[in-house]
Amino acid sequence: MRAVLISGASRGIGEATARLFHARGYGVGLFARDGARLEALARELPGALALPGDVRRREDWERAVARMEEAFGGLFALVNNAGIGLMKPVAELSPEEVREVLEVNLMGPFLGLKAALPLLLRSRGVVVNVGSLAGKNPFKGGAAYNASKFGLLGLMGAAMLELREEGVRVVNVLPGSVDTGFAGNPVGQSWKLSPEDVAQAILFALEMPGRALVSEIEIRPTQPRPAEG
Repeated sequence: MRAVLISGASRGIGEATARLFHARGYGVGLFARDGARLEALARELPGALALPGDVRRREDWERAVARMEEAFGGLFALVNNAGIGLMKPVAELSPEEVREVLEVNLMGPFLGLKAALPLLLRSRGVVVNVGSLAGKNPFKGGAAYNASKFGLLGLMGAAMLELREEGVRVVNVLPGSVDTGFAGNPVGQSWKLSPEDVAQAILFALEMPGRALVSEIEIRPTQPRPAEG
């Protein structure tokens, strides 16, 4: 059985990805801070592992990867999905706030890759990083978030060039607006992408033939944001 470890799996894109991969027969590891929500989701997805942890903690990643190996015999894919959005003008951001965003959105995926890499090298597996179009397009109020997502593209772009020589594919998926309530946005906005749309892009990246590397996928709503007022 191919196994996938998904961070930020308790809600939104991560939950949708977990449900899709479970339906496709993958072994699924659910990694997030909300242990109660993970346990509830694991009960809905028989065989899935609830792996409470914080992406900022190396030991939590290492424990999750060890559990995946114990339960499934290895690891085929890591989906770095966990992220936070703190939207403020530069003048209002504190150093502590910027540091928190960078630790979750940038250091988290790095620590996940470091922990999972030995198993991914063995399986010739895949790393999928859920970035954002904000990693290419800065916007007002997005300084910390933009910095984290620009940094993620640089980090994982270099990793892609290095690891493909070892048989590990690294893919960045860059969604536009997704209807998840992320960063305090209201839900129920039909013009946005759904979490399931992004999950489908992640699945596509994983199920390409091993000889093919789709290094980046941009996905955006078909319709532009409606005019306000």
